[in-house]
Amino acid sequence: MSQTAANLGEAERDGAFIDKFNAVKQRLLKELHKVIIGQDDVIELLLASLLARGHCLLVGVPGLAKTLMVSTLARVLKLEFNRIQFTPDLMPSDITGTDVLEESATGARGFRFLKGPIFANIVLADEINRTPPKTQAALLQAMQEYQITAGGRTFPLSLPFFVLATQNPVEQEGTYPLPEAQLDRFMFMVHIGYPSKNEERQIVRSTTMETEVLPEAVLSAQDILTLQKTLRRLPVSDHLVDYAVRLARATRPREPEAPSFVNDWLTWGAGPRAAQYLVLGAKARALLDGRLNVGCQDVQRVAKPVLRHRLFTNFTADAEGIGPDQVIDKLIQTVPEAGSADYSGHRQAGT
Repeated sequence: MSQTAANLGEAERDGAFIDKFNAVKQRLLKELHKVIIGQDDVIELLLASLLARGHCLLVGVPGLAKTLMVSTLARVLKLEFNRIQFTPDLMPSDITGTDVLEESATGARGFRFLKGPIFANIVLADEINRTPPKTQAALLQAMQEYQITAGGRTFPLSLPFFVLATQNPVEQEGTYPLPEAQLDRFMFMVHIGYPSKNEERQIVRSTTMETEVLPEAVLSAQDILTLQKTLRRLPVSDHLVDYAVRLARATRPREPEAPSFVNDWLTWGAGPRAAQYLVLGAKARALLDGRLNVGCQDVQRVAKPVLRHRLFTNFTADAEGIGPDQVIDKLIQTVPEAGSADYSGHRQAGT
């Protein structure tokens, strides 16, 4: 079989798989909404980051069901879930695990590694900015390499592995802002807003009555791994990749591609990981919509959650009330998609 025929066969299989997943997604959302009222955009972004093998930072005031949303997602996806409440006295070993001294029946003593809560498929780092950077950094290796090192030994984590961290944007006293290196490990920063009046009414009614609804599992860990592989195989055009790269490069002050307002408002822009996540996020959006084709509009849909925690505004922007989201809106209006003239050199080089 030729390579072209093999690629076509693989594309057909992926297309059939995506059609099947679209029906499963509707069941999944139905089960989630047995417990979670509203928050459709947040749920979509959580699913997108999971399919793209990314991690999420959830920002919202207390009482918006962040923990409930994550635990319900783990139940519906039939994944092992652990919650870590981050506090100022939390130590790295409280996350990764520690060696304990044991004595056998024969009297022999030895150390045994006792696994910490990081050994789960979904880990909720609740109020991650309440613990010092040394403990925050205990997550870095796990998020990037899917393994942890403790006591001179390396332990692999079960896949899929997904870190969800929460932050309270209001109360900052006694907190430790996440280092830029750790912020960059999160694919999305998701802002969770207040529910609408009707949604809040439903929340109050459902939580003040003696009723308990348990959602059913829809997907297994193996199903998630298959979906992650399918997402990676989704083809994207050079046109889309170039657009994602243009958006990321346009955020960097003093770069030739940077618009004037970026130089005026930002002290630091997004690195190469941002362009990678823009493409992966666009693929995830297409997959969740049941599409094989990925377009630049999909990149624009994930631009805010991908870029907002990678842009650092300066004093001028703060004085004018300009935040990262406003900068991203202006970037989407300003940065053009690549045109035919951008590829003329490539065509001439190939002739």
